[in-house]
Amino acid sequence: MKKFNVFKVIQLALLILMTVFSVALLMQPAVKQFVFASTPATILFFVVWIILLASFIFLLIDFSLIASIKLNYHNLYGVAYSDPLSGIPNRFSCDTIIEKYHGQPLPENVGCVMIDFSNLPKINQLYDHATGNQVLKDFSEILSIAAVSVCFVGRNGGNKFLAIFEDCSPDKLQIFLDRIQDRVTQYNQAPGAIAIEYRTGIARNAEEHLEYITKLISTANARISDSSVPANSADTSVERG
Repeated sequence: MKKFNVFKVIQLALLILMTVFSVALLMQPAVKQFVFASTPATILFFVVWIILLASFIFLLIDFSLIASIKLNYHNLYGVAYSDPLSGIPNRFSCDTIIEKYHGQPLPENVGCVMIDFSNLPKINQLYDHATGNQVLKDFSEILSIAAVSVCFVGRNGGNKFLAIFEDCSPDKLQIFLDRIQDRVTQYNQAPGAIAIEYRTGIARNAEEHLEYITKLISTANARISDSSVPANSADTSVERG
């Protein structure tokens, strides 16, 4: 598509040059007299200009079609890779990141955090699913902002989210966790807010030395169950080692 765009731009540039050259040539008295003094030359003149005009029109149509194709592509991309409910990357996007490490030893600098929106079922029960969906969307936005320049984060299904760090360090993990905690605290303190509770499970391959990323994710997921207190009301500091 990019090469096709370049080709069309070059085509438009050449067409403009030809038009400018034709106008400049026609401005010369001798050429103008020759064109309009001879019937065949006059006919040829109008044919050339009709062709130039038609070329401009077809180029405009081409650019319009290209813009439409791009828009459709981005829409399809959004459907394929974005979760329609939360607005962040979906399970397919998570699997795409995981697939990068398939069939090869897992690097030591990879880490992951599993996040469980623990009171989402309770919100759905006490209020309704529409309210739960809105709070889920708000929490997803918090995670998305927290992940900026730090890691990938996506919805792994249900009320669980997966963050993958491809250049993991205790500092990066701590930045991510602190951002979540700060924003959730602000969210929960807003008037009329429905409180968000979440739990986290952390696994760094620098400590685990696992062979596959799926095992690292499973380890992080198991540590969610080991947490007896929601992460937003407990110590979220990351051990450095």
